[in-house]
Amino acid sequence: MDIWDFFPFFSPEVGYLGLGLVSFFGSLIPFVPIPSFILLVTMSVGDQFDIHILAILAALTATFAKQIIFYASYGGRRIISEKTKKRMLPFQRLVKKYGAAAAFVAAATPIPDDLVYVPLGLAKYNPRRFFISTLLGKLLLCYILVLSSHYLSDSIVDPIFASFGITSTDDISSPWPILIGIIVFGVSMTLVVILLLRLDWSKILGRFMPWTLEDDDQK
Repeated sequence: MDIWDFFPFFSPEVGYLGLGLVSFFGSLIPFVPIPSFILLVTMSVGDQFDIHILAILAALTATFAKQIIFYASYGGRRIISEKTKKRMLPFQRLVKKYGAAAAFVAAATPIPDDLVYVPLGLAKYNPRRFFISTLLGKLLLCYILVLSSHYLSDSIVDPIFASFGITSTDDISSPWPILIGIIVFGVSMTLVVILLLRLDWSKILGRFMPWTLEDDDQK
C-alpha cells in the first residue's frame, strides 16, 4: 500500500479537486493555520497541472473560506472570548481604519491572517471590500508560489525535496516533505497566534497610536 493512501488529500495525484478541498478547509479553521500552499507548491512543479488553474483555484477557495470566517465574526458569533476581544479592541480599530490594505497584506503574506480578518468582521467592515481585497491578495500570493515553484524548481524546490531523499520533483512518491512542512509551519504559526492574542494591544498601540484607545463615539 502506498503511503499516500493514508493521506489522500495531500497527494498531488488527487488533482484540482484535492487542492480545492485542502485550500478551503485548511483556510476555514480560524487561528489554526494549515499551510495548504505546500501542496500548491508541490503540484506546481512540472507540467502535470495548469499553473493558472492552480493559482486561481487555490486563491478562490481560500478566499471563500476566509469570507465565512469574516461573516461569522461580523455576525457576532463567539469565535474568541470577550476578554480577548477587549484586549484586541485597539488592534481592531487599527485594521478597520486601513481595512482594504490590511486585508490585502494579510492575504498576500504567509502571516496568521485571521488576526486581521476577525477584527475586521467584529468591526463590521464592508464585506464586498473585504472579499475583493482578500481575493487580490490571495491571487498575488498564489501566483508568486506557483510561478516560483514552476520556473525555479531547480534552484528552490529541488534542494528542499533533496533534503528528504527525493532526487526528482517529477516523481514525488512520498508525502513526508508535505506533511513535515505542514506540521512545522502549523505549530510555529499557532504559537505566533497564541502570542499575538495574549498581547495587550492597548499598551502597544497606545504609545504610538493613541487614537486606537478612543471609543468610536468619542471620535
